[in-house]
Amino acid sequence: MRNLYRRLASRRPQILDESAHLISSVLLPLVERQGKLHVLFEVRSQNLHRQPGEICFPGGKVEVIERQDPLLAALRETAEELGILEKDIEVIGPLDILVTHFSALIYPYAGIIKSDNIRFNPKEVEEVFLVPMDFFLSDPPYVAYVEVGIRYPTDFPLEKVPPIYREGWQMKSSYPMYFYEYEKYFIWGLTCRILHNFLSIGWPNHEVFKKPFKKWR
Repeated sequence: MRNLYRRLASRRPQILDESAHLISSVLLPLVERQGKLHVLFEVRSQNLHRQPGEICFPGGKVEVIERQDPLLAALRETAEELGILEKDIEVIGPLDILVTHFSALIYPYAGIIKSDNIRFNPKEVEEVFLVPMDFFLSDPPYVAYVEVGIRYPTDFPLEKVPPIYREGWQMKSSYPMYFYEYEKYFIWGLTCRILHNFLSIGWPNHEVFKKPFKKWR
């Protein structure tokens, strides 16, 4: 019992089954143009196997050697994708860690891109575009609620659990899916959840958060 007390009292909690998640890190890049703040977005290359053509923030997989500091992965990937140096990125700070319903774990950070010479990597990025911060602070996003369900496999001992679990798919929860339309771009998904978190941290008392979310027309 004494050993048990010592092990529990001295340990630092980890994320349960962390290795089963796809662990990634992204940077929410801010750019100043003509005295105004903008958010930079990427459009993923159509040649990529995962999510081709979708809008995202720069980032990618956190390698094993980066697990203790996921910011390293965000800086490395951002520099590679935008064709800049890591020293051209001024890190502001971390946003909230995003644990998704489909085994993805994302460490987001906000930072300012100091370089005016962005030359994105066409193998990964189709284009980049800027959205003025004023756009996001003028109106709340659209919102829809995504349902999450579970279904037990046929080889699970269903006879050992209450009958309700034998009924196939069961809706267990839902979560908000935010999205914006800006010019020709549709910003949504995890990128928009991270963006919304950033806005709520950076401008917690802004009037935009007193307005109701918009429903899709």
